Parts: sequence; C-alpha cells; structure tokens
Amino acid sequence: MPQTGFQALILCGPGIGLNTFTSVPAEFPKALVAVANRPMVWYVLDWCYRMGVTDITLVTPPTSKDTIAAALAQNPYLTSLPSPSADLLAPASLEYTTPTAELLRLPEVQEVIKSDFLLLPCDLVCGIPGDQFLETYFTRLGGPGGIGASSGLEYDMSRTELLSLGGERRGRRGGLSIWYNTVDREESVKGEECDFMCTTKLDSEHNLPLAKTASLQWQGVLRKLVWAMPMSELWDQVEEDKSFKIRQSLLRKHGAIKCMTRYRDSHIYFFPYWIKDFAKFNEDFESVSEDLVGTWAKLEWRKPSYRERFGARKIFSAQTRLENGNVHAHERPIEEEIDLLSLSSTHVTKHPAPESLSAPRTARLASRVHVDEEDRTLSPQDDNTQAALIEDSGPVPLVPPVLSYILPSAPDAPLVRRVDSTPLLLSVSLSLAKLTSLEEHLAAGSRSTASPFAHAAKIHATATIAPRVTISRSDTLIDSNSTIATQCVIKNSVIGASVSIGTGTRITGCVIMDGATIGDKCVLTGTVVGKKSKVGNKSSLTNCEVQDGNVVADGTEGKGEKYLVGGLEDEMEEGEGMGFDEGEEDEGSGVDEN
Repeated sequence: MPQTGFQALILCGPGIGLNTFTSVPAEFPKALVAVANRPMVWYVLDWCYRMGVTDITLVTPPTSKDTIAAALAQNPYLTSLPSPSADLLAPASLEYTTPTAELLRLPEVQEVIKSDFLLLPCDLVCGIPGDQFLETYFTRLGGPGGIGASSGLEYDMSRTELLSLGGERRGRRGGLSIWYNTVDREESVKGEECDFMCTTKLDSEHNLPLAKTASLQWQGVLRKLVWAMPMSELWDQVEEDKSFKIRQSLLRKHGAIKCMTRYRDSHIYFFPYWIKDFAKFNEDFESVSEDLVGTWAKLEWRKPSYRERFGARKIFSAQTRLENGNVHAHERPIEEEIDLLSLSSTHVTKHPAPESLSAPRTARLASRVHVDEEDRTLSPQDDNTQAALIEDSGPVPLVPPVLSYILPSAPDAPLVRRVDSTPLLLSVSLSLAKLTSLEEHLAAGSRSTASPFAHAAKIHATATIAPRVTISRSDTLIDSNSTIATQCVIKNSVIGASVSIGTGTRITGCVIMDGATIGDKCVLTGTVVGKKSKVGNKSSLTNCEVQDGNVVADGTEGKGEKYLVGGLEDEMEEGEGMGFDEGEEDEGSGVDEN
C-alpha cells in the first residue's frame, strides 16, 4: 500500500464507562479490555494497518505504559499485527483526568506530530475500510501541504514545505469527522450516548461524485458540519433557557440546515497539520469533540472577530508568516526567483530591479521649512508599525471547513461502534461472535472476502470440551486452553482464554474474560465476568457485572448488579456526587427522539 501521508495518534484513555473492569488502570488499562477475545486496541491498530497508516503512536499515562508495552510484546493477537509496531508515548504530565484537547498541547505530543494526522480512540471497532475515508479526504479536502510528509526524514528539505499551508484559501485541507447511527441496529443498547449535530450541504469545491468503486453498502452521506455538541449539554441549555435557541447568523449563512440527535461522533478525525497549532493557541479548549471540532465548525459562519479570537490570523495569515520568514517556495511570486525579462528574445536591455516597496523614501526640504512629525507623508512608518497596521486592518483569513461523513444506518451496514460502556462491550462482542470464522469460510468455498474481524476458528484447537456439551457454534467463541465440563449449555457467548466452566452450567448471551472460573450448576444470562474472577456454585446472575479478580459466593442470585472487589459498589455510588464516577452521566446523555 502506498504511503498515505498520515500518521495516527491513538488515545488510550481511562475508560470511565468501563470502570468495573478498569478500576486499576495500572494493571487493567482500558486499551487491553477484551472485545470478542481480542484486546480492544487491536481493532484500531488493525484498522490503521489495513488502511496503509503505519506511523502509529499510542498515547497513554505513565501508570499504564509498562502494562501496555508488555501486551504489545507478548499478547498473541497484538504480536500478529504487521510491522512496524506502534510507538508508545507516555508524557510525564499526562493523567487519566487530562482533557483530550489539553493532551494535544503537551510538548511531547506536539513534538511527535510531524504531518497530517489521524486522531483515534482506543475503543474503536470500525468495519468500514479506512481507505474509503482517505479517498474522501484526498478528493474533497486534500491539498499540497502535508502530502507524503509523515516519515519525517530531515534530509528532504522540501518536506518542510509539504508540511506548510496549501489550499486553505480555496477550502482545501480542512477536517473530516465520522458519525454513526446509534439506534435500530443489532448492537444498539438502551441509553447509548449520542451527540447533537447540525449539517448543511457541501460547497461546490467539495461536492464531487462518489467513487464508483466504493461499495454501496459502505457509502455514507458527506455534509458540512456547522454545529456539534453532546446531547447532555444541549438538554442542559434547553432546560435553562426553556427553549431551543439557534443563532441567526447560522440561518443567514445557510438557509437550510439538518439537525440530528440519534448519531454519535465516532472520534475518527482526519486532521491537517495546522490543527496542531490550532489546539496549541487555544488553551481554553478541553475536549477535542466539543471544543476543538465544535468551535471549528462555527468558524465558517460566525463573525470574523470570532475567527480572529481563536487564532485564524496567526495560523493562516501570509503577512504573519512573512514577518517570521516562513513563506515557502510554492507561495512566492515567480518574479522574485527568476528574471523573466532577461529570458525575453525581444528585449536586450537589462532592466534595473524595481525599487523595493519597503525602501525608505526621503524628501529634502528647505531649511526654513519646519515640518510637523505628523505631516511627514513622504517618510515611511517603522516597518513593524506598518506590518501591525496591515495586520489590524486586513481581513481575517477564512478557515477551511470540517466535513462530517455520516455512515449508513441500514441493518446490514458494517459495524462501527465505540466500545466505551459495559452494555456496548457485551453487545459488540456478541455481534462479532456471529461472524463466520476463517475455517468455516474456507470450508464453504465462498468467493466473498471474509470479515477482517473473523477469528481463525470459533472454538480454539487447544480448548477442552467434555462429552454431552451443547455449544451454539454459529454465535459462540471459545479461546485457547479453556475447559468446558460435561452437561454444559453455551449459547451466543464469548468465552476467553484459560476459562474453566463447571458441570451443568448454562451460559447465554455472556462474556467470560480470560482466566475466569465458573462453578457447577450456574446460570448466567447477559452477564460480563472479568478476568481471573470466580463465580460460586449454583449462582444465578442476570445482566450483572463481575469485576476482575472478584469472588462471587456460592448460591448468589443477582439481577442488574455490579460485584466489585472490597464492596466498592456503595463507595462508587456515593462518589458520583463528588465527580468520582462520570460514566453514569455519560451513559444517560443519549436520546431516542427525533
């Protein structure tokens, strides 16, 4: 695959919505939580490699660096990924509470960004090939700057120019964000987080026909993003104002806008290189999705003073770059480099170079004339003062738009989800378990391409299955070295590696993570059991969560419960009012209306 010109930054966050399984991030970071028996970060890494992006950096707090580094070197799924392996960056000042936009301003992150870049979450599962989004970006938004600059080789002097601005004044080199529908899908869950988005039709510069090679199943709708915020914040504003308010300037600029409340920002961002400075200059930005992208979407239709307040002049003004000596060859007039008159066959006279506009003009006046300093019209002002006046009086540069790629919502559309809550972890894992394995695909002699998420086999060759065991092979995964005792029934479930299941146990619609032990005659339904945990004999759990390393006593009956180590469930509920747990607020911010 040819070089894409992009590098990828994958943010390995705290996993607040998965706090049952990430309460000790130094030992169990979110990036390594198993989704269909693979570490969560495997899906986004594999997606980048298949797209052709090989310059990948995982950004994580220092407390989780060693654990993730060990997994990259030892986990069989992560070691099977192509070379080169991803780099691991752990800025010293990065904490789990650091906002994402502030993360981009950290010196270590600023230094690692050397080209146009992808900003991705570690919990992304995307069944649509990334090269389709790349093609959309290059045809609609691509420009001279940033192309082929991701390798960062210093001997190529033109690489600095490739990183510079290119095409922004014509609306090129903007941004691309990907959005997916959250309702009416197999993997949809109740109360899933949603975002509010307003879009309008594309400008003629970006309104190009879709590629005929792209599958109709994968084709979404491309529109210009003009307003975006979390639904939770929108509801707060509506409750405070007792109405839904919209700016008149938005309606004056775009007579027709489309508002959507059932979609969610996937946090797949194709960013141009200048976004690095945009995040750096605006120290008030906290969230990338809400502050950085949300503000960027408004820059096109708000007043010029709004653009200037957020650094448009600093980033895009040619005069500012002229003062800094940062004007590149492709932006200089050709007359400054080549004497065109000397190349003419009809002119032999060598013309003197034109007088510089910045050269001082002096006037000799008679000694009897007394000139007031304010009337010296023939003498130039100081160069810096003149540049300042030009900067103050000149128009504020326009900012290229950010486009939204709205994915199809048909039931048979490819899976695209962020796995950032326990219900989503369960639903996405069970959806992936239904995919045809490579073994079954080859046996059927199908000519179609197997899913990139398909496992080699539904039941690993090293798993031990006793006689008289009923397993629904079409929708069940069993990983290596697991032991299933006799008279067990397993349907539509995901069983991790080295799991032990006792005699007569029934498991339906569950996720059992690596190293867990399930006792005899247990009944588990819709339950997620963490790593190295134990469920006692004759227990009955429905829609429950069992924390990593926890022990559930024999004969326990629970429905919708969280079983945490040391009885932390009550403490966490008390801590919600003190900002200890933000996951509940996030999970309840979605809506199903409109």
